[in-house]
Amino acid sequence: MIENNVKIESERAVLVSVVTPDINERIADEYLDELEFLALTDGIKAVGRFSQRLEKPISRSYVGSGKLEEIAQYIADNEINLAIFDDELTGAQVRNLEKELKVPILDRTSLILDIFNQRAKTAYAKTQVQLAQYQYMLPRLTGMWTHLERQRGGRGTRGGSGEKQLETDRRIVMDKISLLKEQLKKIDKQMSVQRGNRGRMVRISLVGYTNVGKSTIMNLLSKSDVFAENKLFATLDTTVRKVVIENIPFLLSDTVGFIRKLPTQLVESFKSTLDEVRESDFLIHVVDVSHPNYEDQVRVVNNTLEEIGAGSKPVFMVFNKIDAYLYRPKSEWDIEPEKHGNASIAELEERWKGREVNGRAVPAIFISAKEKMGIDKLRNDLYKMVSETIKGRYPFNDFLWQNFEDLIK
Repeated sequence: MIENNVKIESERAVLVSVVTPDINERIADEYLDELEFLALTDGIKAVGRFSQRLEKPISRSYVGSGKLEEIAQYIADNEINLAIFDDELTGAQVRNLEKELKVPILDRTSLILDIFNQRAKTAYAKTQVQLAQYQYMLPRLTGMWTHLERQRGGRGTRGGSGEKQLETDRRIVMDKISLLKEQLKKIDKQMSVQRGNRGRMVRISLVGYTNVGKSTIMNLLSKSDVFAENKLFATLDTTVRKVVIENIPFLLSDTVGFIRKLPTQLVESFKSTLDEVRESDFLIHVVDVSHPNYEDQVRVVNNTLEEIGAGSKPVFMVFNKIDAYLYRPKSEWDIEPEKHGNASIAELEERWKGREVNGRAVPAIFISAKEKMGIDKLRNDLYKMVSETIKGRYPFNDFLWQNFEDLIK
């Protein structure tokens, strides 16, 4: 976890959110749960939570002065050394909050960026994350107490020795952004060629909210060993595997997971990674049905798909983790109803039969990748979908339809 280029070693944090009128207390708690999971993924222990109901966050300090004093007192009394806010903060808000709370401040965006920075393993992913970090940093340079590359100066620099440090830092960041964009352009061309060399095989992408089990499903279908972990953003680089079901081959890709308030900087810098989604024949939208707010996660993913230009793609809904789904009959709904589903899996299947997503009816299946429940049906459904896709692509070419190996040469 990094703030102002400084690594914070002792990691105990308070979480802070604003509850707007369109959000109820239960959803507000779930949002803080997600923020706590993000913090845990980044190696931070959340030891306190604070929320305030407001029309919108206060421009100067995010929360009101009274709530700010309450947070400051809690931080002082409990040896807290970090405060994390559930929205993207302006540079002025960060400076004001640091002054009042006397601890480093992270907002949701900087927390996610740091998780991506830790998760990035390949040169491509690292370049994408660095670009997103500098794009986030650029409008927040004013007042930063740590300057970038102070050694830059002397002969050959524009503005001479009298140039303001802020202007120097801004130019450095803009230069780095330009350099990183050029590097990504070169990699994008290479990846575009790779995608073009995959022939005419049907291409399918796994999409979904982060930590819903996409990589586990990828491993089951492709019999591969893609890294899967019960933490957010375990997958950053797109992984593509050839899958053969009976006699039909197709390409399956596992992509980065989406999340509520996904930073715009990441959406932009991961453009080429998301090209895999845009160029797919159809999408497998994986949903964690055991999550109490899974329908909201479905909406977040659909909105993100629209944002990246993939909202019109055919979708196959796969509701995962039915083994973890908690259901109680109506007679017991008064016992912690917010922690349990209000319908059985059979009733959920009926609800989603013929349901429309973004104006398009979508097929749906309920499985448990972990317990391998429903996997045979998933394979059969995919076989039918890929078959129909190939038939639609080559409707009159029976020879190619019967000889798939010729089709992909």
